[in-house]
Amino acid sequence: MEMSDEKKLTIFIVDDDGDIRTSLSRSLTKRGFYVECFASAKSFLNSYDESVSGCILLDYGMPELNGLELQQQLLDKQFSIPIIFMTGHGGIPESVQAIKAGAIDFLEKPFKQDALLSAISSAFDSAEMAMQENKTGKELKEKFNNLTTREKEVAEFMIQNPADISSKNIGRHLNVSPRTVDHHRAQILEKMAMNSVTELIEKSITTKLLN
Repeated sequence: MEMSDEKKLTIFIVDDDGDIRTSLSRSLTKRGFYVECFASAKSFLNSYDESVSGCILLDYGMPELNGLELQQQLLDKQFSIPIIFMTGHGGIPESVQAIKAGAIDFLEKPFKQDALLSAISSAFDSAEMAMQENKTGKELKEKFNNLTTREKEVAEFMIQNPADISSKNIGRHLNVSPRTVDHHRAQILEKMAMNSVTELIEKSITTKLLN
């Protein structure tokens, strides 16, 4: 599996073992991957630019800040970069915790090259999906910001109350006539390029439009 220059997803190797960093970096670079190495979780955390997508090959058992702790800090910061754990001594509880928190895989050293490449492929698929969702979310936010104040109020009510979106109920809540709500609803769907209120609600929830 080789990566084209067009994708430019980066593999971040975070491991306190210099030999492993060097070996993995050389192997993956030869296969066309973009690779950056870090000797500690803290150095990665201090340097990471969330606009750079890819995945992390993360050693579990590092001093100061271990792999699971770094994973939690990334989650706390709402960084969605996929993680592949590497460990020489991690057990089942640790692997279960890592996977439950969203890790792509938990590989035991020494692992086979095929297993690593398969995990990277899955991680990149996840990263690209997140990039697309992020792009869609930004586009949706821009369209939402172009709505009038009243249109935003109608849209927000529909998104937050998906079971109560009749024009009569919305009109009662906003103190306007149902006919006025119908007009605003049509304008909202047109401006946001949606085919239905259901589509608007689903995409708004998926992209966390109102968060």
